[in-house]
Amino acid sequence: MGPRSCHSPEVVDDDDAVRAKLAALEAEVKADAEAQRARKEAALAKAREARSKQLAENQELRQRQAQLVSKSKAKTKTAEPEPQEEDAEESSGELGGALELASRANKVKQELARKPKKGDKSWVTSGLASTLLGPLGWMYAGSLREAIPASILWIAAAAILTKLPALLLWPLLFLFPLSGIAGVVYALQYNRHGGRQRIFDKGDKNAKPKQLRG
Repeated sequence: MGPRSCHSPEVVDDDDAVRAKLAALEAEVKADAEAQRARKEAALAKAREARSKQLAENQELRQRQAQLVSKSKAKTKTAEPEPQEEDAEESSGELGGALELASRANKVKQELARKPKKGDKSWVTSGLASTLLGPLGWMYAGSLREAIPASILWIAAAAILTKLPALLLWPLLFLFPLSGIAGVVYALQYNRHGGRQRIFDKGDKNAKPKQLRG
């Protein structure tokens, strides 16, 4: 038999079969690509939907928080008048105390500026003596029932303290001006009531001061 012709029916059939397979393979690849594209678009749409839902939830949460803050501010503003009333009462009390202190200071100033009468004690003399001599100076115008025991204790304490180093004694120097203040008060009380008065009496403070002979 002789060689086949290139245009024989068998060769034509083989070419058609190859073309058909290639077309089927191409269609399969195309369908697979379209399926992948569809899955990708579906996944993107689902992600966008979840994102939109999350944004809506966050917006709702922020709105709730803003409402809570607004309610809290409103309650705070409503409760503010009470502290203001308390502050007003405290200010009134402080003002009353300041006025009372000023009134007492004015009375003391008037007594210090008053001209001494016959038989009065000099508050300057009493203050200086009490500052320099301690309770010994109280005997000038103070109650002897307070001045004598205090003077005995003062002398006893001085006898003991003189044996100590000088550095340990300087904190006690504040006792001298306190003693001087007590001497001034003694003199003022003497001049006001016409006799020696106690200033360390622990009795009834509302009771009228009694004149003391000693």
